[in-house]
Amino acid sequence: MKAVQLVKSAIAMSGLTLAVVAASSASAEAPMTLAQVSDGFDPAATYARSCGACHNSGAAGAPRLSDTEEWTARLEEKGKDQLLTHLIEGYNNIMPAKGMCFTCTNEELEVVLDYVLTESGAQ
Repeated sequence: MKAVQLVKSAIAMSGLTLAVVAASSASAEAPMTLAQVSDGFDPAATYARSCGACHNSGAAGAPRLSDTEEWTARLEEKGKDQLLTHLIEGYNNIMPAKGMCFTCTNEELEVVLDYVLTESGAQ
């Protein structure tokens, strides 16, 4: 059982490493404008920086953004409020709290969740 958790932790850490690399390259290629920083929150950019490494690849069992059936099933089974709680608090010792967006407010995380549900086709 400990070996399984160790493997899950290693997979999650590799996803986190990918997220850091993706965030570094994304910010180098497309720096945010002053208007984006001061006027608005971009859920797509936040997803790309903080969520995409795991949810695009399926690392550590994360549901892929493109998997409509998986997101629909999760939404129906758990409901949006529980999905948001998992996003804010982390989930099952695999998904980190705040989904690696440590500067996001809970309201911004809800916007990211709405983005994911819409993009996945679940909502």
